[in-house]
Amino acid sequence: MFTKRFCTLDFYTFRNTLNHFTLSILKDRYTIAFYNLENFFDTTNDPYTLDDDFTPEGRKAWNETKFGKKVKKMAKAIAQIGLEESEHPPVLIGVAEVENKKVIEALLGAKTLRDEDYSYVHFDSPDERGIDTALIYHQKHFKVLDAETIPLMIHEEDGDRDLTRDILYVHGQLHQEEVHVFVNHWPSRRDGADETQHKRIKAAETIIQKLNTLEVENPNYIIMGDFNDDPNSESIQRLMETGLFINPMQKLLSPDSGSANYKGEWSLFDQILISHSFLNYEEGTHSFKKANVFSPHFLKEWKGKYKGNPFRTFVGKKYLGGYSDHFPVYVILKEN
Repeated sequence: MFTKRFCTLDFYTFRNTLNHFTLSILKDRYTIAFYNLENFFDTTNDPYTLDDDFTPEGRKAWNETKFGKKVKKMAKAIAQIGLEESEHPPVLIGVAEVENKKVIEALLGAKTLRDEDYSYVHFDSPDERGIDTALIYHQKHFKVLDAETIPLMIHEEDGDRDLTRDILYVHGQLHQEEVHVFVNHWPSRRDGADETQHKRIKAAETIIQKLNTLEVENPNYIIMGDFNDDPNSESIQRLMETGLFINPMQKLLSPDSGSANYKGEWSLFDQILISHSFLNYEEGTHSFKKANVFSPHFLKEWKGKYKGNPFRTFVGKKYLGGYSDHFPVYVILKEN
């Protein structure tokens, strides 16, 4: 009896010690995420943008009830990104397809996020549909030092400017380490991948031009976004050819997985590139630990032809009531 009881106590002691050790490891790990929120519009018609579909009278019959459900779902998803690898909610979340400050504030006011000390950086862009990018940040962990938009100057054959999303640039401090964050939503492939490739290459070159103006020794770069290109596409390779980055997303794309699925084919348009400096292990710095696509069961179609695909809000004008047509992606950084 004594031996059996001793072994039982020893097991519980071991388990508690292991749990304590695991929590101590997770405490120093922080999540950086990116999420395309799929047409995160309010219900008000903006006469200066093509948002008519997302109004109560529009093709999608977008009303306050649907908007409220979208807010709750987006907040639920964001709150859980990376929680298996960190005891903290994400400290930085780049987002795409947000219409304005109103929808971001509604998101941060949702029940699952309102108690977190989140703020955001957002600027209106010239996109014809009125959708922008933004950076949500946890004020306990990140401090904004400077922020601006970088216009993406693309012109059509007739000379008219292609009004697309600006690139959001935020210079800040992650804990005590300075970082330079770029949030992107590059031009789509709607008119064909080859026909629009030059636009995304121009976006990559625009970032490189900005990097060349930053007179910083051993800078920490985080380039995140929906690039509408995969890791091996020429536009992403333009960034990689600078020798400044690693792409931890490179190995996450396969015939069976990615961040979005179109006509049965997976893509990994959503990526987070980081500079080589995140491979350092010096005290006071952050080092890269892991990259992944966040695709839990609740973000997926549960049955039928599209089982396993992102559970989206709409398919065409049919309302599904899901989350987004993209899965979020994230990296885990360890604070040394």
